[in-house]
Amino acid sequence: MRERIDKRQRADLFRARVAKAMAEQGMSQSALARAVGVDRSTVSQLLNDEGARLPNAQIAAECAAALGVSADWLLGLSDRPERLAELMAASLTMTEAPRALVDEQIFAWHQEAAGYKIRHVPAALPDMLKTREMLRWEYTPHLGRTADQAIGASEDRLGWMRAARSDYEIALPQHELTSFTRATGYYDGLPTAIRRDQLDRMIRLTEQLYPAMRLHLFDARRTFSAPITVFGPLLAVLYLGRHYLAFRDSDRVATFSRHFDWLVREATVEARDLPAYLRQLRSEIPED
Repeated sequence: MRERIDKRQRADLFRARVAKAMAEQGMSQSALARAVGVDRSTVSQLLNDEGARLPNAQIAAECAAALGVSADWLLGLSDRPERLAELMAASLTMTEAPRALVDEQIFAWHQEAAGYKIRHVPAALPDMLKTREMLRWEYTPHLGRTADQAIGASEDRLGWMRAARSDYEIALPQHELTSFTRATGYYDGLPTAIRRDQLDRMIRLTEQLYPAMRLHLFDARRTFSAPITVFGPLLAVLYLGRHYLAFRDSDRVATFSRHFDWLVREATVEARDLPAYLRQLRSEIPED
């Protein structure tokens, strides 16, 4: 809760902040008066009056605009001098998302978060757990020869996860795995051998990498999530399809983290039970 201050303190703070902003901008009283549209004597009074009187909202807003700061900061309602648009620009960025996760930005975010816990809700099966054959089947129709880049990127991501000493926690809709196993929906036409080898790889990796990597399944009929990744306390990234929205302000990152933790609490298959569940799915795929 913000500490309440009386009128005299707020007026003193207003005068001090106007003077500070003027000094940083190299702006004289005459220049500020012209920018605000008042007499120089009015500005002089604003800066030198030792009473508890504050300027009206119009003058406060014009001063803020002329000085490139927020009116809330001048009036002591915020500790951040940046205007709202600048705060949003600093805390929210939009990055183009290629069909395969081969762009340098994604990997840079992972490297930036080395040592922190990474929370991830993928759009499909996690790329770094996929076999080469699975990645080639999935990406070749969209990328052609550059599907090899997707393969390299997924292997780089897995190698990074092994070495970075970061906990990597994944939450995946349970129906994604059942649809994969039965080659329905998105996975329609996926050959039996690829599905079998893919489940074998996931069984092996989820056993080898636990508990550093934990994969939980949730029931999408009860809980829902868009594809997101939370890189420790640093940033949260929302996947839109063609773009990523990256949030860096702490409140939004914390909100994304709480959302992910809710998915884990509601998990229908917890990470420690996942290998057994995968073996059950694997038994549904007939051998050649």
